[in-house]
Amino acid sequence: MTDRPRLSIGLPVYNGEEYLAESFDALLGQTYEDFELVVSDNASTDGTEDICRRYAAKDSRIRYLRLPRNIGATPNHNHVLAESRGELFKWASHDDLYGRDLLRRCVEALDERPDVILAHTGQAVIDGAGRVTVPYDYTLTTDSPHAPERFRSLLFEPGGDDFYGVMRADVLRRVKPMDSYHHADRTYVAEITLHGRFHQVPELLYFRRDHPTRAERANPSKRSRCVNLDPRRAGPLHPTPRLLAEYVWGFVSAIRRAPLSPADRRACFRHLAAWATSRVRPGSGERVEDRAPVDPAKFTVSVDALVAGREGRQA
Repeated sequence: MTDRPRLSIGLPVYNGEEYLAESFDALLGQTYEDFELVVSDNASTDGTEDICRRYAAKDSRIRYLRLPRNIGATPNHNHVLAESRGELFKWASHDDLYGRDLLRRCVEALDERPDVILAHTGQAVIDGAGRVTVPYDYTLTTDSPHAPERFRSLLFEPGGDDFYGVMRADVLRRVKPMDSYHHADRTYVAEITLHGRFHQVPELLYFRRDHPTRAERANPSKRSRCVNLDPRRAGPLHPTPRLLAEYVWGFVSAIRRAPLSPADRRACFRHLAAWATSRVRPGSGERVEDRAPVDPAKFTVSVDALVAGREGRQA
């Protein structure tokens, strides 16, 4: 690894001992190697620290940071971005899996397309055992050259996981840091796409794990989910109506901040008004893991064949 790696991967984690080693193996076994892995441990109380220190001792690409107290998931996500040094950046989750060519294919896509600011790959949802439960066809038009069309698609189409793509770090530093109201990740990605096109590599290389202890499952209400994102949301000044209002205002603010022409800005506001007043399209805002599962036996792609290091999780 060079003194300043080209790509930074930010991995915020809290009490992730169950799947963390698998995720480390999948990331460290990538065919693209010019990266640093910035791990920010949000004052975990389980075996997360031991796992992180064990892997960091064996691979110099890992920078392990341990916070003295739990600052919440959103500030921790922003923290790993602030600590990153690469010209490219990717968030990673402690419980997801990654095909061994994911980083290489995304970096190549960005190199081949200077106007693209985010590259991601095909994805599927897996269960706790790593079996595919929900395959996903990406239908968003985030590759459109027109910002209002990209924005409209993110509003109305079932959401993907572009948040976990490989992005140009300079663009991320031009947008407002991610907030902690309900669905703040959606407004964050919406603002990013107002800055440029996305590209989806047509290969299944990203596996989002859905399990009972995943943050969204463990915190089913909007209020509890936001408190998990930022403990400061627990106070009486943050009732659910405010969290929803902040969500809508997040889109408004993103449009106002983005480098758009007056005509494109008006078009984005029209799309937002239509979304806010109707919400009649089935699946609007749906997350991939909320779809009906499939029989893993009917899925023809082997996760084990695509993911590096599945056998190395006792390292």
